[in-house]
Amino acid sequence: PARAEHRGARVSKLPRHPLVLSVKPSIEALGATLVPADEREKGDLPLKWEGQVVAAVRPAPLHGALDRLIEAVEREMGAPLPTLSREDKQKAIRLLDDRGAFILRRAVEDVADAMGVSRITVYNYLNALHR
Repeated sequence: PARAEHRGARVSKLPRHPLVLSVKPSIEALGATLVPADEREKGDLPLKWEGQVVAAVRPAPLHGALDRLIEAVEREMGAPLPTLSREDKQKAIRLLDDRGAFILRRAVEDVADAMGVSRITVYNYLNALHR
């Protein structure tokens, strides 16, 4: 069943489908949410298995997207951005760039602040990537 009753209130329940179980960590790492198929809304992306919708992916809101990208890179790098070595900061900039962070307005300034470096430093790291 896609829903469960809990003390008189309706509580959503994702199916324990292999596809749902396998993509759940990735979906959550992206800041998105998995929802049961019968709770799909406009804008949700259907998750299909053999032609049947087993769940849906609700994309993360754009507000806070850069913060989520920075947090994901910090988790991946194993430390907060300001504490990274110069070489690791360059790797972090590459990861953020690969994930589209710098298409967001004010991203260079915000990443520089989060990293504890100047905007010029971030631009230099980006320029070195695109040579």
